[in-house]
Amino acid sequence: MLYWLADLLREHISGFGVFGYLSFRAILGVLTALGLSMMLGPWVIRKLDSLQIEQAIREDGPQTHLSKSGTPTMGGALILFSIGLSTLLWGDLSNRFVLVVIFVTFSFGLIGWVDDYRKVVEKNPKGLPAKWKYIWQSVFGLVAALMLYLTAADAHETTLYFPFFKNLSLELGYFYIALTYFMIVGFSNAVNLTDGLDGLAIMPTVMVGAALGIIAYLVGNIKFASYLQIPYIAGTGELVVFCAALVGSGLGFLWFNTHPAQVFMGDVGALALGAALGVIAVIVRHEIVFFIMSGIFVMETVSVILQVTSFKLTGRRIFRMAPLHHHFELKGWPEPRVIVRFWIISFILVLFGLATLKLR
Repeated sequence: MLYWLADLLREHISGFGVFGYLSFRAILGVLTALGLSMMLGPWVIRKLDSLQIEQAIREDGPQTHLSKSGTPTMGGALILFSIGLSTLLWGDLSNRFVLVVIFVTFSFGLIGWVDDYRKVVEKNPKGLPAKWKYIWQSVFGLVAALMLYLTAADAHETTLYFPFFKNLSLELGYFYIALTYFMIVGFSNAVNLTDGLDGLAIMPTVMVGAALGIIAYLVGNIKFASYLQIPYIAGTGELVVFCAALVGSGLGFLWFNTHPAQVFMGDVGALALGAALGVIAVIVRHEIVFFIMSGIFVMETVSVILQVTSFKLTGRRIFRMAPLHHHFELKGWPEPRVIVRFWIISFILVLFGLATLKLR
């Protein structure tokens, strides 16, 4: 909204031309989302607490988690509000990529909200049944995939590019829809699985989101894209504003979510943020690089798949408990050690992912 207003005013007042710069609006996006999260956080926590919207703790998990019973949850709504308002203020809402990302983020947030509401308000331990959760994730994921496929301007937008190789790529055709669906739904659930310790999921989300913002800027700039020999896709640069808002809101939420957490994200935040990262990775055509940077989310998901498969086939468990972070807890690692070490791994993977932009 303010971006459009500034665009009108700069015809009469030259100083408003600064709002045309992505870098400036990205900074404003970070600061706006961060400020909203920090200011509204205490009120949101008190409101959730007064409504008794509290996290239920599994009794079969690490016993140290039992002390967390009663901690307010559904704090992800604060993240989404901060991202949404910041993007509305500083983003170009006529950009089709921004609209798709907003649609994916808030539609998956709605799924998470229904699941959380049924668990903590209606006291239904099953929440939204897994079948219906998957059905709605599939519906929204396919809608987003079709929106991107049908509005693709050229073959660059539906081609899979491989890091480390200058000329290796694969035109996906209709398989682009399947890949997009997998990225959105898969990483939505991956972030949700990772969200099991205080701050464990939000910090890698912030780091990967920041890296995707950098990639979006480079892919959307024809000079940088040509220099780095990566695909140029007009309009992706505008996603920098959304990524900046994600980073700001995530850091603001971490202020209250760090160990010991005052509030939990809940599915409303985890499902939405994972889906947002997945669809942005598709739009900027760096899915493989995204897999590298999101290694923590991938490892957590793979640990659950391996655990379930092994138990069903052999009756034995590979890990003491899945997802992977619980395995290390049961080995005796204090929760803060698990969290920080996973953060460090995520930071290394993000740097490696960004380095692949030059290694062609």
